[in-house]
Amino acid sequence: MNKKILIAIGIAVAVVVGIVASLSMSQVPPQPIQQNEKLGIVVNTPTKEVTIEQLDKAYSDAASTGAGRSNLYLFWNHIEPQQGQYNWKDTDILMSMNKKNNMKVTLFFSLVNGRLIGPYPQWMGTPGFGTSLEQLTVTTLDSILSRYNIIDSVIIGGELDAYFKDSEGSVTLYKKFYDNVYSKLKQKHPDVKFGNAFSLNGIINRDLGQYVTELADSGDFVAFTYLPVDRLNDIAKTPQDARSDLQKMLELVPDKKIAVFEISWSTSDYVNGNEQDQVEFIKVAYDFYRQNESKIEFFTWYRQYDRPEGSCIIDQQFTTSSVSIGGDQFVRERLGSYTCAAGLVKTDDSPKPGLSEITRQIRAS
Repeated sequence: MNKKILIAIGIAVAVVVGIVASLSMSQVPPQPIQQNEKLGIVVNTPTKEVTIEQLDKAYSDAASTGAGRSNLYLFWNHIEPQQGQYNWKDTDILMSMNKKNNMKVTLFFSLVNGRLIGPYPQWMGTPGFGTSLEQLTVTTLDSILSRYNIIDSVIIGGELDAYFKDSEGSVTLYKKFYDNVYSKLKQKHPDVKFGNAFSLNGIINRDLGQYVTELADSGDFVAFTYLPVDRLNDIAKTPQDARSDLQKMLELVPDKKIAVFEISWSTSDYVNGNEQDQVEFIKVAYDFYRQNESKIEFFTWYRQYDRPEGSCIIDQQFTTSSVSIGGDQFVRERLGSYTCAAGLVKTDDSPKPGLSEITRQIRAS
């Protein structure tokens, strides 16, 4: 056998070995992503009109970051338009997406949403915080929790600082109502945790920490939302400044777990946001989480997708005493701009740098 034949055989063997190795490597299944049930992303789409396929992709993409949680926002007038007759259609779709992607759910059931009450269904009228509303709330939430076993935490009062300050809501009346609802639901669903939510930036900007203190012993945790904004809804802090704000949650609630229901950093230049600061804040925020994990019930980023500019309408009315220039409309426009650009993915489906950063941070936590 001459040298040419030997060389040819050697090359052929090398090629075959290379092909076999390549095939073996291609058959190795990818490592499954470890999802963290304490870390969430609010799943949304860039438009309100959405197909099942688009929604399925949004949930799958969110889960691929390692997030193991999302929020479900329910309004009583939608879920129970007639007493005892529930509209499960839309909620069933959303909850099936969460279940398919192994995501736990934090439910926000809107009884108080900042300066707004409800909205309640027409058949209820406008009940106050008393025995009748207690019974109705327990019945409806029991039905929801019995249907969806992936809901492990519930908030019924959101941005309570604004409700007590601007709408002159009674802390004593609300606390009694909440504690009674909590006691009855806890008997029925002992594994579900319940809490109230406050706006951390609202508390800091307006010195309203007393409301947190008065309600801190109610429920299983105290939740916060956070935007790094001033009273005009401009981003007026650096990411490091915002880290100091997050620390205040632990100072306000020293004896109970906190939860971060929504945390964000907008990239809208209209409110002084940009993509680099969003990346830096993501690093800061998840470093805070890792340092204080044992004190945190859950930690959820708001949100996945941007929305088109001008489409994030804010219905809340802002009191004139809370703004110094521009008036109510000016403040609402800025909050709308902030919200529309708070996502990790742009409306054209192109990712911001923050998406890869939050993926790194979640997987490292």
